[in-house]
Amino acid sequence: MHVLIVDDEPLAREELNYIISQNENIDTIDEAESVDEAMSKMIDHKPDILFLDIHLTDESGFDLAEKLVNLNNAPYLIFATAYDEYALKAFQVNAKDYILKPFDEVKIEKVLKKAFKSINSRIQDKSDTSIHPIIDSIPIQTDDRIYLVAPDEIYLVSVEERQLNIMLESKNYQMTGSLNKIEEKLPNDIFIKTHRSFILNANKIKEIQPWFNNTLQVIMDNDLRVPVSRSYIKNFKEVLGLN
Repeated sequence: MHVLIVDDEPLAREELNYIISQNENIDTIDEAESVDEAMSKMIDHKPDILFLDIHLTDESGFDLAEKLVNLNNAPYLIFATAYDEYALKAFQVNAKDYILKPFDEVKIEKVLKKAFKSINSRIQDKSDTSIHPIIDSIPIQTDDRIYLVAPDEIYLVSVEERQLNIMLESKNYQMTGSLNKIEEKLPNDIFIKTHRSFILNANKIKEIQPWFNNTLQVIMDNDLRVPVSRSYIKNFKEVLGLN
């Protein structure tokens, strides 16, 4: 595996480089201290894993992360920062993990193990598309026709008495079915089950609020309000890096 560390602090880069280099699955480690330098090195030597600081000199790591959102085969993105308040925003730009300074060797080893598993799974999926077809759209069968909807257009899927509601920004579709069946068709790195009746698109989250009885309420970009029940809070927070 090839790793790129982007951080404007030489000591932080050195410490992270040393910890990562102890892992036998790492082949090369490169470093950059700015977004431009990182982009240049990514073109020359495409990294499998990217460790990215948020606060760089006169710029933000999010500037680089946002450039990767629509990139095919983007590196596995891990934010490595001293600030814990950006976890939700990091997830919204497709970050896979979020670690805090000072670096903890056990935590980094755990993060790397998770990265290797994800990358190897993606490679396997590409090598056998007959078994794992790439999902470009979700078929939604209504009474009179079938619509094909891109997953990233879906804000929320809910169910009530086997009536599925697929909610887009300004349009709703209804079809008969189970939440579990449509959950199988949705990318699990984007969609999170928050309740036995709701699955939401994490990229469309605008705000998370405390709610009654130690539950949460999510407000989506289009102002939909979605409950997070107590039995799903732990997983919800873990996926968003809020723990």
